[in-house]
Amino acid sequence: MSETWPLLFAATLNAGTILVIAALGLLINERAGIVNLGAEGMMLVAAIAGFATAVHTGSDWLAFAAGMGAGAVMAAALGWLVIWLNTNQYATGLALSLFGAGFSAFVGIKYSQEKLSERMHFEIPGLADIPILGPALFRQHPLVYVAIALTVALSWFLYRSRAGLVLRAVGESPESAHALGYPVRRIRFIAVIVGGALCGLAGAYVSVVYTPLWVEGMTAGKGWIALALTTFATWRPARVLLGGMLFGGVTMLQFHLQGEGVQVASQLLTSLPYLATVAVLVLISRNAAWIRANMPASLGKPFVPGS
Repeated sequence: MSETWPLLFAATLNAGTILVIAALGLLINERAGIVNLGAEGMMLVAAIAGFATAVHTGSDWLAFAAGMGAGAVMAAALGWLVIWLNTNQYATGLALSLFGAGFSAFVGIKYSQEKLSERMHFEIPGLADIPILGPALFRQHPLVYVAIALTVALSWFLYRSRAGLVLRAVGESPESAHALGYPVRRIRFIAVIVGGALCGLAGAYVSVVYTPLWVEGMTAGKGWIALALTTFATWRPARVLLGGMLFGGVTMLQFHLQGEGVQVASQLLTSLPYLATVAVLVLISRNAAWIRANMPASLGKPFVPGS
């Protein structure tokens, strides 16, 4: 048992990293007033882009860059449609998600039998040998620590920098920001691309590190969970980190229970992360005033200069 819990905690950090990186990207989108329902499709396209790059180059970092590029390109398409053409954000995001699922499945056909080379094992010298804490905290992939650093950096950016204040102003009142001379559409477009790149990084992490192979639909709803996580976290980066790790823990708990031979239907255990997501959203929705107090005021609303 003494060895089981550190390993379970380490697996929780690994699983939670995917949700944290994707949710931070979506938080940037929503802080600018844009709802991105295409995250699942972006992550799937990024997953196949990252996996294919890793197969052909042998470099995980190039794979991450490819995933971020794929996510950014899809996000740019979303931004062009909803920001400049004023299409419905919800319908456009759903269409992008469906496109990403189909496109990734088509492109990934020839990669379904491919395997990546032996994965590297990372550890922090000295700290990794600490009993209990070492295996749990200091033998993680570098992107786990990057996710934590991103959380801190985004918190500083949003609440301590002028650019972050402008971004939040655009999300709260684009009309006022425009009146002050800020290019609202351009700011929103940049925010959407940055958010899409982070979703792409999360998708590439799934296929290159978390489950180093390609399977159609392998993100398994993580994009939707990340979307729910932004609401769960009330659009605050630190709470995104906490929530991501909680959802990651639920995901790993199902595997742990299955491994321990718990006499519960495997289908029920597999559904635990999604049941947890629904339960959290139900609990949050009971306090609509609290949601309205924290939600960006222009979230999901189009902005047309001069209208």
